[in-house]
Amino acid sequence: INAEYGGGRGGGGFGRGGGRGGFGGGRGGFGGAPAPPPDNVMEIGSFSHPCEGEMVFKLLTKDIPKFNSLVYTKDKQEIGKLDEIFGPINEVFFTVKPVESVKASSYNVG
Repeated sequence: INAEYGGGRGGGGFGRGGGRGGFGGGRGGFGGAPAPPPDNVMEIGSFSHPCEGEMVFKLLTKDIPKFNSLVYTKDKQEIGKLDEIFGPINEVFFTVKPVESVKASSYNVG
């Protein structure tokens, strides 16, 4: 499985909220229906292994993503939020805290 970042809405880069305009469109914040997946996604990582219920990915790009960015599969299925970034500058890894419907141990390396 590859980690994909959703861009194209609400600005570019690895913005909070996965490029979908932030947290909730102004005051009031987190309530309401979940946002739809982004129009297009960009590959950012490759699944390495599960660890304590989270998913560990190796970063495949030079750009470091931001914390709490939403992470998707190629098919635009949300798998979770980026939680931690670690490792040396030439071999960066990141963890994804999966959504309830995703089990980290059910994925294969790659």
